[in-house]
Amino acid sequence: MEKPKILFVSQEIFPYTVETPMSKVGRFLPQGIQEQGNEIRTFMPRYGVINERRNQLHEVIRLSGINLIINDADHPLIIKVASIQSARMQIYFIDNEEFFYKKNMFYDAEGNFYPDNDEKCIFFARGVLETVKKLAWAPDIIHCSGWFSSLLPLYVKRIYKDSPLFSHTKVVSTLYQDGFEGDFPADFPKKLAFDNVSNRDINQYGHFSFRDLTRLAIDFSDGLICGDPDAGSSWLGELVGATKKPVLDYPGDDGYVEKVNAFYAKFLKKKK
Repeated sequence: MEKPKILFVSQEIFPYTVETPMSKVGRFLPQGIQEQGNEIRTFMPRYGVINERRNQLHEVIRLSGINLIINDADHPLIIKVASIQSARMQIYFIDNEEFFYKKNMFYDAEGNFYPDNDEKCIFFARGVLETVKKLAWAPDIIHCSGWFSSLLPLYVKRIYKDSPLFSHTKVVSTLYQDGFEGDFPADFPKKLAFDNVSNRDINQYGHFSFRDLTRLAIDFSDGLICGDPDAGSSWLGELVGATKKPVLDYPGDDGYVEKVNAFYAKFLKKKK
Protein backbone atom coordinates (compact mmCIF):
# COMPACT_ATOMS: atom_id res chain seq x y z
CA MET A 1 0.00 0.00 0.00
CA GLU A 2 1.11 3.55 -0.72
CA LYS A 3 2.08 5.47 2.39
CA PRO A 4 -0.11 8.45 3.41
CA LYS A 5 1.64 11.73 2.64
CA ILE A 6 1.58 14.37 5.37
CA LEU A 7 2.86 17.90 4.74
CA PHE A 8 3.77 19.83 7.90
CA VAL A 9 3.76 23.62 7.69
CA SER A 10 5.03 24.98 10.99
CA GLN A 11 5.53 28.47 12.35
CA GLU A 12 8.27 27.24 14.70
CA ILE A 13 10.56 24.21 14.80
CA PHE A 14 13.13 23.55 17.51
CA PRO A 15 16.17 23.86 17.38
CA TYR A 16 15.89 26.45 14.59
CA THR A 17 13.73 28.62 16.83
CA VAL A 18 13.74 28.79 20.63
CA GLU A 19 12.19 25.93 22.57
CA THR A 20 8.45 26.48 23.09
CA PRO A 21 5.51 24.06 23.19
CA MET A 22 4.82 24.94 19.53
CA SER A 23 8.41 24.50 18.37
CA LYS A 24 8.72 21.16 20.18
CA VAL A 25 5.62 19.87 18.40
CA GLY A 26 7.08 21.19 15.14
CA ARG A 27 10.22 19.19 15.80
CA PHE A 28 8.94 15.89 17.19
CA LEU A 29 5.47 15.40 15.66
CA PRO A 30 6.72 14.99 12.05
CA GLN A 31 9.35 12.51 13.23
CA GLY A 32 6.75 10.53 15.15
CA ILE A 33 4.29 10.55 12.26
CA GLN A 34 7.04 9.35 9.92
CA GLU A 35 7.84 6.53 12.35
CA GLN A 36 4.15 5.58 12.27
CA GLY A 37 4.60 4.64 8.61
CA ASN A 38 3.73 7.88 6.84
CA GLU A 39 5.71 9.85 4.24
CA ILE A 40 6.35 13.44 5.33
CA ARG A 41 7.64 16.82 4.19
CA THR A 42 8.20 19.69 6.63
CA PHE A 43 8.33 23.45 5.95
CA MET A 44 9.00 26.54 8.06
CA PRO A 45 10.08 30.17 7.43
CA ARG A 46 13.80 30.96 7.28
CA TYR A 47 13.71 33.68 9.95
CA GLY A 48 16.72 35.97 10.27
CA VAL A 49 17.36 34.57 13.76
CA ILE A 50 18.37 31.23 12.26
CA ASN A 51 22.13 30.77 12.01
CA GLU A 52 22.55 29.14 8.62
CA ARG A 53 26.14 28.04 9.13
CA ARG A 54 25.56 26.45 12.53
CA ASN A 55 22.40 24.72 11.34
CA GLN A 56 23.93 23.78 7.98
CA LEU A 57 21.26 25.25 5.75
CA HIS A 58 21.95 25.22 2.03
CA GLU A 59 19.99 26.47 -0.96
CA VAL A 60 18.17 24.00 -3.21
CA ILE A 61 18.81 25.57 -6.60
CA ARG A 62 16.35 23.38 -8.51
CA LEU A 63 13.49 24.54 -6.26
CA SER A 64 14.44 28.22 -6.08
CA GLY A 65 14.00 30.84 -8.78
CA ILE A 66 10.24 31.45 -8.73
CA ASN A 67 9.07 35.04 -8.37
CA LEU A 68 5.93 35.51 -6.27
CA ILE A 69 3.96 38.68 -6.98
CA ILE A 70 2.40 40.30 -3.92
CA ASN A 71 0.60 43.62 -4.27
CA ASP A 72 2.22 44.19 -7.71
CA ALA A 73 5.76 43.61 -6.41
CA ASP A 74 8.03 40.70 -7.36
CA HIS A 75 9.60 38.69 -4.53
CA PRO A 76 12.12 35.95 -5.39
CA LEU A 77 11.45 32.64 -3.67
CA ILE A 78 14.52 30.93 -2.22
CA ILE A 79 14.31 27.39 -0.86
CA LYS A 80 16.84 26.12 1.64
CA VAL A 81 17.07 22.80 3.41
CA ALA A 82 18.64 21.33 6.52
CA SER A 83 18.66 17.83 7.96
CA ILE A 84 17.98 16.51 11.44
CA GLN A 85 20.10 13.41 11.14
CA SER A 86 18.86 11.69 14.30
CA ALA A 87 15.29 11.89 12.99
CA ARG A 88 16.12 11.12 9.35
CA MET A 89 14.13 14.22 8.52
CA GLN A 90 14.68 17.19 6.22
CA ILE A 91 13.35 20.68 6.92
CA TYR A 92 12.56 22.97 3.98
CA PHE A 93 12.89 26.70 4.63
CA ILE A 94 10.98 29.40 2.75
CA ASP A 95 13.34 32.36 2.31
CA ASN A 96 13.47 35.80 0.73
CA GLU A 97 16.17 38.40 1.30
CA GLU A 98 13.68 41.24 1.71
CA PHE A 99 11.27 39.51 4.08
CA PHE A 100 13.48 37.31 6.24
CA TYR A 101 16.72 39.19 6.79
CA LYS A 102 15.58 40.76 10.08
CA LYS A 103 17.17 39.38 13.24
CA ASN A 104 13.81 38.89 14.93
CA MET A 105 10.80 36.85 13.91
CA PHE A 106 7.77 39.15 14.12
CA TYR A 107 8.78 42.12 16.31
CA ASP A 108 11.62 44.64 16.14
CA ALA A 109 13.98 45.35 19.04
CA GLU A 110 11.51 47.84 20.50
CA GLY A 111 8.67 45.31 20.45
CA ASN A 112 6.88 46.74 17.42
CA PHE A 113 5.06 44.31 15.14
CA TYR A 114 6.77 44.41 11.74
CA PRO A 115 4.51 46.22 9.23
CA ASP A 116 5.29 43.68 6.49
CA ASN A 117 4.25 40.62 8.52
CA ASP A 118 1.10 40.40 6.42
CA GLU A 119 3.05 40.12 3.17
CA LYS A 120 5.45 37.65 4.77
CA CYS A 121 2.42 35.55 5.74
CA ILE A 122 1.20 35.58 2.12
CA PHE A 123 4.67 34.84 0.79
CA PHE A 124 5.14 31.91 3.15
CA ALA A 125 1.81 30.27 2.27
CA ARG A 126 2.27 30.62 -1.46
CA GLY A 127 5.94 29.70 -1.26
CA VAL A 128 5.15 26.40 0.44
CA LEU A 129 2.49 25.43 -2.08
CA GLU A 130 4.55 26.46 -5.11
CA THR A 131 7.50 24.45 -3.81
CA VAL A 132 5.32 21.39 -3.25
CA LYS A 133 4.16 21.75 -6.86
CA LYS A 134 7.79 21.77 -7.99
CA LEU A 135 8.41 18.66 -5.93
CA ALA A 136 5.40 17.05 -7.67
CA TRP A 137 4.45 15.63 -4.28
CA ALA A 138 0.71 15.37 -3.63
CA PRO A 139 -0.06 15.57 0.11
CA ASP A 140 -3.04 13.71 1.51
CA ILE A 141 -3.03 16.03 4.53
CA ILE A 142 -1.51 19.45 5.11
CA HIS A 143 -1.02 20.04 8.82
CA CYS A 144 -0.67 23.76 9.63
CA SER A 145 0.63 24.95 12.98
CA GLY A 146 0.64 28.53 14.30
CA TRP A 147 -0.93 31.76 13.05
CA PHE A 148 1.81 32.35 10.47
CA SER A 149 0.48 29.34 8.53
CA SER A 150 -3.16 30.44 8.77
CA LEU A 151 -3.51 31.40 5.09
CA LEU A 152 -2.64 27.89 3.88
CA PRO A 153 -6.18 26.49 4.35
CA LEU A 154 -7.69 29.38 2.36
CA TYR A 155 -5.16 29.03 -0.45
CA VAL A 156 -5.54 25.26 -0.70
CA LYS A 157 -9.33 25.48 -0.85
CA ARG A 158 -9.51 28.45 -3.20
CA ILE A 159 -6.42 29.39 -5.22
CA TYR A 160 -4.96 25.89 -5.60
CA LYS A 161 -8.19 23.90 -5.63
CA ASP A 162 -7.89 23.12 -9.36
CA SER A 163 -4.33 21.85 -9.08
CA PRO A 164 -4.27 18.04 -9.39
CA LEU A 165 -1.74 17.88 -6.54
CA PHE A 166 -4.17 19.43 -4.06
CA SER A 167 -7.56 18.40 -5.41
CA HIS A 168 -8.00 15.73 -2.72
CA THR A 169 -5.88 17.31 0.02
CA LYS A 170 -7.38 17.75 3.47
CA VAL A 171 -6.17 20.49 5.81
CA VAL A 172 -5.72 20.09 9.56
CA SER A 173 -4.82 23.15 11.68
CA THR A 174 -3.35 23.16 15.16
CA LEU A 175 -4.55 26.34 16.88
CA TYR A 176 -2.75 28.23 19.62
CA GLN A 177 -3.67 31.23 21.75
CA ASP A 178 -0.22 32.74 21.25
CA GLY A 179 -0.58 35.38 18.53
CA PHE A 180 -0.10 39.11 18.13
CA GLU A 181 -1.74 42.36 19.19
CA GLY A 182 -3.40 44.72 16.75
CA ASP A 183 -4.36 44.21 13.13
CA PHE A 184 -2.71 43.57 9.81
CA PRO A 185 -2.50 46.72 7.59
CA ALA A 186 -5.82 47.99 6.26
CA ASP A 187 -4.95 47.03 2.68
CA PHE A 188 -4.37 43.36 3.55
CA PRO A 189 -7.72 42.24 2.02
CA LYS A 190 -6.70 43.91 -1.26
CA LYS A 191 -3.48 41.90 -1.24
CA LEU A 192 -5.48 38.71 -0.82
CA ALA A 193 -7.86 39.81 -3.58
CA PHE A 194 -4.82 40.25 -5.84
CA ASP A 195 -4.38 36.49 -5.47
CA ASN A 196 -7.92 36.04 -6.84
CA VAL A 197 -9.44 35.36 -3.43
CA SER A 198 -13.05 36.53 -3.63
CA ASN A 199 -14.43 39.30 -1.44
CA ARG A 200 -17.06 36.84 -0.23
CA ASP A 201 -14.29 34.73 1.26
CA ILE A 202 -12.58 37.54 3.17
CA ASN A 203 -15.04 40.36 3.91
CA GLN A 204 -16.40 38.64 7.01
CA TYR A 205 -13.07 38.78 8.85
CA GLY A 206 -13.01 42.48 9.63
CA HIS A 207 -9.58 43.98 10.26
CA PHE A 208 -7.59 40.73 10.26
CA SER A 209 -6.49 40.62 13.85
CA PHE A 210 -4.98 37.45 15.27
CA ARG A 211 -8.46 36.20 16.11
CA ASP A 212 -9.66 36.98 12.58
CA LEU A 213 -6.80 34.90 11.14
CA THR A 214 -7.71 32.11 13.55
CA ARG A 215 -11.33 32.22 12.35
CA LEU A 216 -10.09 32.09 8.76
CA ALA A 217 -7.99 29.01 9.48
CA ILE A 218 -10.93 27.34 11.21
CA ASP A 219 -13.34 28.07 8.37
CA PHE A 220 -11.14 26.65 5.62
CA SER A 221 -9.66 23.69 7.49
CA ASP A 222 -11.15 20.20 7.46
CA GLY A 223 -10.07 19.32 10.99
CA LEU A 224 -8.83 21.20 14.06
CA ILE A 225 -6.43 20.41 16.90
CA CYS A 226 -6.24 22.47 20.10
CA GLY A 227 -2.59 23.24 20.80
CA ASP A 228 -3.03 24.71 24.29
CA PRO A 229 -4.14 22.75 27.37
CA ASP A 230 -6.54 25.50 28.49
CA ALA A 231 -7.94 26.29 25.04
CA GLY A 232 -11.32 24.80 25.89
CA SER A 233 -12.12 27.49 28.46
CA SER A 234 -10.90 30.41 26.32
CA TRP A 235 -12.07 32.45 23.32
CA LEU A 236 -10.32 29.85 21.17
CA GLY A 237 -12.44 27.12 22.67
CA GLU A 238 -15.55 29.13 21.87
CA LEU A 239 -14.54 29.46 18.22
CA VAL A 240 -13.68 25.78 17.92
CA GLY A 241 -16.81 24.75 19.78
CA ALA A 242 -18.99 26.65 17.31
CA THR A 243 -17.84 24.53 14.38
CA LYS A 244 -19.14 21.10 13.43
CA LYS A 245 -15.79 20.02 12.05
CA PRO A 246 -13.79 17.17 13.61
CA VAL A 247 -11.82 18.45 16.60
CA LEU A 248 -9.01 16.85 18.57
CA ASP A 249 -8.87 18.41 22.01
CA TYR A 250 -5.44 19.09 23.46
CA PRO A 251 -3.80 15.64 23.17
CA GLY A 252 -1.44 16.04 26.14
CA ASP A 253 2.06 14.62 26.24
CA ASP A 254 1.26 10.93 26.63
CA GLY A 255 0.48 9.28 23.32
CA TYR A 256 0.52 12.61 21.47
CA VAL A 257 1.77 11.19 18.17
CA GLU A 258 -0.60 8.23 18.25
CA LYS A 259 -3.60 10.48 18.95
CA VAL A 260 -2.74 12.82 16.10
CA ASN A 261 -2.10 9.92 13.72
CA ALA A 262 -5.50 8.45 14.64
CA PHE A 263 -7.05 11.87 13.98
CA TYR A 264 -5.48 11.93 10.49
CA ALA A 265 -7.21 8.63 9.75
CA LYS A 266 -10.56 10.47 9.72
CA PHE A 267 -9.45 12.26 6.54
CA LEU A 268 -7.51 9.55 4.72
CA LYS A 269 -9.10 7.44 2.04
CA LYS A 270 -7.80 3.91 1.73
CA LYS A 271 -4.70 4.06 -0.43
CA LYS A 272 -3.90 1.38 -2.96
